[in-house]
Order: sequence, then structure tokens, then C-alpha cells
Amino acid sequence: MNFDKIREMVAKDISIDKTELGDESARIPQLHNKYLNVFHDERLILHKMFAEYKILRKNKWEWMTGKMSQELLDSLKWEPFQQRVMRQDLGLYLDADSDLTEQESKIALQTEKVEYLESLLKGISQRHWVIRNSIEWRKFTQGVV
Repeated sequence: MNFDKIREMVAKDISIDKTELGDESARIPQLHNKYLNVFHDERLILHKMFAEYKILRKNKWEWMTGKMSQELLDSLKWEPFQQRVMRQDLGLYLDADSDLTEQESKIALQTEKVEYLESLLKGISQRHWVIRNSIEWRKFTQGVV
């Protein structure tokens, strides 16, 4: 799910109607379930991205060291790597590879999304305290003990 779409949903869902605090309290489990499902889906995507990255990194390593089979080269539509890379420099080449850095950027964005959702779930879990404090404040301002 797009990060902006998630933020739009949150902006709409997270506001508290101060005139209907009882309804807002009853909405907490529904909100929690909704965003828990989104969180789990996005976390699964993140795990898949990490697995894809590991496979891509291994393939790039095989490609750069000349150990990749011709069948795999053909299936990936890659040309044989033309440079001779010393073993101690291989990490430098892998770190600078455009496919790997692109995948790392995607993983970073997905990680931010998952952390945002995790923080949101913690906030939703604490929502009852906000509602309780609002009720207590109303009692106090109206002189109810």
C-alpha cells in the first residue's frame, strides 16, 4: 500500500469526536484491527524484499566473480562481467551496484512504513487513555467529582 494512502487513512481515522467519546472508545478495537492487518501485510512485504535482496546480492556476487552459470546469465539477461575484481574490492563493487542500491532504497522506504504503522498501533492502543483524560477533564470543568 502506498505510504501517502496510509497517511490519508490515518488522518481520517485518528481524529476523536469529543462529543461522542463513548463511540470513540468503542471504535478502538476496530481501528486497532484495521491497522494491525495493514501492518502485517506491509511487514510481510518487507520480509520478502529482504529475501529478494539477498538473492540479488548473491547473484551479483556470482556475476562479478565470474562464477555465474551461462543459463542464469541468459535468464537474467545479463552480459558476463568484464572487469577483474580483487576479492578485497568486491564489497565496494557490490555496495555501488545500481540494482542493489535501488533495492536497498525500497527496503528503507518499506522499513519506514512498517515503523510508522508500528508506532500508530502503539498510539491506538493508548487511545483509551486520551479518551479517559477527556472525560475526566469534562468532569472537572463541570464541577463533577
